[in-house]
Amino acid sequence: MARDSGDDDEALRWEGDDDATLAPGWKRVGEPAAVPAANGADDEVADAAASARTDGDDAVATDAAADAGPQIGSAELVLLGVFGGAFLLYTFGWILTALRVTNTATDPVGQFMFALGLWLAVLAPALWFGVTFALTRGRVPLRFTWLAIGAVALLPVPFVAGVTA
Repeated sequence: MARDSGDDDEALRWEGDDDATLAPGWKRVGEPAAVPAANGADDEVADAAASARTDGDDAVATDAAADAGPQIGSAELVLLGVFGGAFLLYTFGWILTALRVTNTATDPVGQFMFALGLWLAVLAPALWFGVTFALTRGRVPLRFTWLAIGAVALLPVPFVAGVTA
């Protein structure tokens, strides 16, 4: 039985694929709808108002996109996730250290300062990540340099070394 090549190609298309009014993705197609004019004004005024309104919408969207700053790329997003996860683990390590280490200071000021230092150590990784991210907007190499410095400087050494008393 001989096959017709037209039948094979037909199986790969949908009816209406060639329709010009269908647009791929999110792109706007066609002209904006005409706005009915009030008080009997002619169609030219209504069309001008509609085009001005759409131009204004585009300007607002452009301004909003400019205010948002550059979009984060995939590699940067993955690295931010890795550093964020590391700093979260550091926070848990410092929490366990703060709960396990006994305060050996005898005077009240020494006890307070020891406890304050431990709990500031608990907050340090989250603060480092947030401040670094906020202060280095748009400067990706500088951001990751500071995050790498923080990953070394904020390592919970007492937890890693097993100091509990």
